[in-house]
Amino acid sequence: MGCWPIAGMTSLGVTEADSLAALSACLDEGITTFDTAYIYGTNGESEKLIAKALGHRRDEIVICTKGGLHWEGKPNALKMEHDAQPGTLRKEFEESLRRLDTDRIELYYLHAPDPHTPVEYSAGELKKLLDEGKARAIGVSNFSLAQLEVFHRICPIAAYQPPYNMILRDIETDTLPWCIRNHVSVLVYWPLMKGLLAGTLSRDHQFDPKDGRLKYPMFHGEEWKKNQDLLDALRPIAAEAGHTMAQLVINWTIHQPGITSAICGAKRPDQVRDNAGGMGWELSPAMMAKIDAALKARGKPVTRWAV
Repeated sequence: MGCWPIAGMTSLGVTEADSLAALSACLDEGITTFDTAYIYGTNGESEKLIAKALGHRRDEIVICTKGGLHWEGKPNALKMEHDAQPGTLRKEFEESLRRLDTDRIELYYLHAPDPHTPVEYSAGELKKLLDEGKARAIGVSNFSLAQLEVFHRICPIAAYQPPYNMILRDIETDTLPWCIRNHVSVLVYWPLMKGLLAGTLSRDHQFDPKDGRLKYPMFHGEEWKKNQDLLDALRPIAAEAGHTMAQLVINWTIHQPGITSAICGAKRPDQVRDNAGGMGWELSPAMMAKIDAALKARGKPVTRWAV
């Protein structure tokens, strides 16, 4: 369960009642791992909601959270700041423990490399958290291959979290093979490309000006057209499989070589249930071949984003 949407910062129509219900619905569907971060919410709303919804079932869940990014500025003009200095990571980790009302984090990530702090310094502090037992495993997110190698020499990386989906497949070139060779789990975000690959947005969809997806090329112009053409090609395959588009895409993702799991965001119970339907079955070789052909026809996308 990806817990960015319930923070309510870029997703529209988020309510506390829906968010709490979505978190609770996860356990009913066999989803027991929850991915959040220090920066998910202007004041830790995502982490606090997890504690409120699932604190009484703490021993049944795995919590993954991240540090190294925070917000600066006024509420109406927030700016994301990188700070992975050892002291900052320690402070954010301890605050995450308080927000989550827990004494340990199963998987703690460095959310993103800090251009002003050597990776070695950040790795050294997270190794201390690992040695202290407060973090049961350490991961990194949004790292390059060179950064993975430097970090891993100082602190063993248990998990890597990059963006990855049917369209965004850059990690297949270098970081994914490195993770396979080094027995590092790969938990990918954006498996549905922020809802695009769920197939529910029509060609003439009008985005709310406040919708955070508008900053990505995927949702504009020729890229939007190519993506809609891809979805049209995938729909009959989903129908043949007897699953929704979101379930087809999630299933394809979690069965790619080296991919450990997909982090699927949700803000309502119905979305959780739909996402969960991507588990427990496999696409046939013939269906996989049809998907491969559709992806080849779509071609490599124009991408532009930064964390």
